[in-house]
Amino acid sequence: MRCPFCSNDDTKVLDSRDTEDNRTRRRRECEKCSKRFTTYEAVEAPELIIVKKDGRREPFSEEKLHKGIAIACQKRDVSTEKINNLVSAVMLELKEQYASNEVSSKQIGELVMEKLKDLDKIAYIRFASVYKEFSQVKSFEKELEQLKKN
Repeated sequence: MRCPFCSNDDTKVLDSRDTEDNRTRRRRECEKCSKRFTTYEAVEAPELIIVKKDGRREPFSEEKLHKGIAIACQKRDVSTEKINNLVSAVMLELKEQYASNEVSSKQIGELVMEKLKDLDKIAYIRFASVYKEFSQVKSFEKELEQLKKN
């Protein structure tokens, strides 16, 4: 690891600890200038690939996920923190469940709807209407009836 003070490449690790967010904290000392500094290391997971309805594959975008959920939650009593937590929960579940690193857009949509249903029913209906491509009022009515039963 390069020293941030003198750019020397010779540093030694004094202490290593795992953090709560699954990173490794290392306390280091430069062998040239003797200054100490801390580094954090995280395992870089392979990129998640989304398989679209038409079969195209593209890299997963956390921004797109966040934007879709935020739009569904517009003008609802859902804080930014709750939206961020929902996005984090979806991300974590995707990483845990899909070891192959490929997941269909349908699976992501179902997972988001499941979590939105618990967070805000109106946001859930908004998201479902886009995700399920409602084209008639009957589609909305059917989804509302299902929501009332649960």
